Amino acid sequence: MTQNPSRITLPILKVEGLTIYQGKYLAIRDVSFELFPGTDTAIVGPNGAGKSTLVKGMLDLIPHTAGKIEVFGFPLSRLGNLRQLLGYIPQNFIFDRSFPISTSELVGLGIGQYESVSGRNSSSVNSWLCKFRQIRRQQSTAIKVALQRTNAYHLRNKTIGTLSGGELKRVLLAYSLVTPRKLLILDEAFAGVDIQGAADFYALLNQLKLEEGWTVLQVSHDIDMVNRHCDRVLCLNQTLVCSGKPEIALSPQNLLATYGPGFSRYQHHH
Repeated sequence: MTQNPSRITLPILKVEGLTIYQGKYLAIRDVSFELFPGTDTAIVGPNGAGKSTLVKGMLDLIPHTAGKIEVFGFPLSRLGNLRQLLGYIPQNFIFDRSFPISTSELVGLGIGQYESVSGRNSSSVNSWLCKFRQIRRQQSTAIKVALQRTNAYHLRNKTIGTLSGGELKRVLLAYSLVTPRKLLILDEAFAGVDIQGAADFYALLNQLKLEEGWTVLQVSHDIDMVNRHCDRVLCLNQTLVCSGKPEIALSPQNLLATYGPGFSRYQHHH
C-alpha cells in the first residue's frame, strides 16, 4: 500500500551520529534522534552526562567532531533567516548586572530583523518615516503582549540586573515569544528557581506551547515534572541510553541504566 505523501510528517530537528570532544575528553558519542512538530521532549541524565554539551553542539555553539544536524530540513550553516524561528533559553544567562538595559529592551532584542525600507525614488522619505513609525509601534505592541503573556509585564521598566532567577526566566521566555518561533530549546530552564516557581513555569510553558504550536526540547533534572508534562524522553549518559514515551523511558530499569545505582527519584506535590 502506497503511503500518501501529504500525511508524512517531516522532523523539525534531526540529529545523526553526533560526537563531541572537549579537548581529549569524549563528551558525546554517536547520538541520533529526531523531533517532530508539536512535541515536547526532555533530555534527562546524571550530572556530567553531556546534556548541555549536546544542546550546545546542536546549536553549533561548540564544534562537533562527527555527525549531522538539520533544523527545519536544512543544515545549521544554511538556515539563514530561518534561524529566527529557533528560540533558545540557556541554563545560565551570563551578563553584567550593572548594564543599564531594561526588561522591555531585552525582550525587544528578540524581534527579528525587518526589511529595510528603501527604494530608487529619493522622494519616498515621508513614506519611509511612516513605515518606520509603524514598525516601532508594532514592536512596542509585540513586547507588551509577550510580557503580558508570560506574567512579566509589571517588570517592563526594571533593569535586568535587578530581576530574581524566576523573573529572569519568564523574561527570557517573553524574549522567545516576541517573534514567531517553531522550535524552543531550554537548557535547565528551571535552574535557580524554587519548586513552586518551576511548577508555575512548566504550566506557562505548556500553555504557550499549545497556543503557539511550539516544538519543545528541554534539558531537565526533574523526573516527576518530565513524566507529567513531556511526551517523549531521551535518557543520556554520554551516549543515548534509551528514548521513548515517559512511561517507557523512565522505567526503573532504564533509570538505573542511565543514572547508575544510588539514583533516588522524588516527586513533587502541588
